[in-house]
Amino acid sequence: MTACARLKLRAEDAGDLAVISACLQDAVFAVGELAFEPAESRFAALAVRRCRAAEGGPEGQAAAALRFDSVSAVKMRGIDRAQPARVLQLAGIVAEPGRRRTVVRLLFRDGPEIWLEAEALACRLQDLEDPRPGSARTEERTP
Repeated sequence: MTACARLKLRAEDAGDLAVISACLQDAVFAVGELAFEPAESRFAALAVRRCRAAEGGPEGQAAAALRFDSVSAVKMRGIDRAQPARVLQLAGIVAEPGRRRTVVRLLFRDGPEIWLEAEALACRLQDLEDPRPGSARTEERTP
């Protein structure tokens, strides 16, 4: 029996993104698994997310892919791309819609941030495997 359901979610507004942010809270990302693909206007990342089962059931973890489309620029603060094995723990994701563009901020514990500038909010989160029951400590496995 799995700890929780396999996720496949889409966000097109700030409310939708809040759901994805909640699903990814405390997920871990390796710096080397963060990629901006300018030709495709895409930012993608691999993560290991914590799975929280309902009603006190077992917790677990799952590898997941996070993707933002229509991205025109990416800025990072507190993230050294020369350290690809460094692990970042996600605190949350927020969208700041504007008139001409949307800014999405990925906020990590201890201060690192990623800013995505996009024409519109277009995000997808999909588990790459069935969630595994067991330790909910995502730090034990990197993406």
